[in-house]
Amino acid sequence: MSAVEPTFQRAIHELYSEHHGWLFGWLRRKLRCPQNAADTAQDTFLRILGSRDSLVGIREPRAFLSTTARRLIIDKARRQHIEDAYLRELALTVDALEGHQSPEQILTTLEALEQIAFVLEGLSDKVRQAFVDYYLDEQTQVQIARRLEVSERMVRKYLLQALMHCNQALDV
Repeated sequence: MSAVEPTFQRAIHELYSEHHGWLFGWLRRKLRCPQNAADTAQDTFLRILGSRDSLVGIREPRAFLSTTARRLIIDKARRQHIEDAYLRELALTVDALEGHQSPEQILTTLEALEQIAFVLEGLSDKVRQAFVDYYLDEQTQVQIARRLEVSERMVRKYLLQALMHCNQALDV
């Protein structure tokens, strides 16, 4: 323990003992809520403890305490304002996304798509495209045939080839 520690501890003990009651009363009048006043008074002393500033040279301890407490009140008001804005935006987002997938469902879908993409890497471009168009984009075999400029029968062969490849890849 350094020589500064006992001096600081003594100074904070004196500051707390002599001024906590006054600070609590001042905050209770200012905040009009004894619970918030008690929390803010405690937070004020925690902030002072955390700062480890020298308390020895303080001429006006009540001004020092009230300034620290005011800053805490302002910080809390700012955080509350940001939190309220965030919650409002979140509520709007939830309303806008009603009927859509939850974040968990989206994650599960993305993981499945990654797995499918990994399995499909070994296929030729046309086979892979036919699989994606049919199973993910829900296109008909006729639409896929036109798009790939092949026959419907070839599309069926591509789909069968893709399914067999997926089956083999998943059996490993």
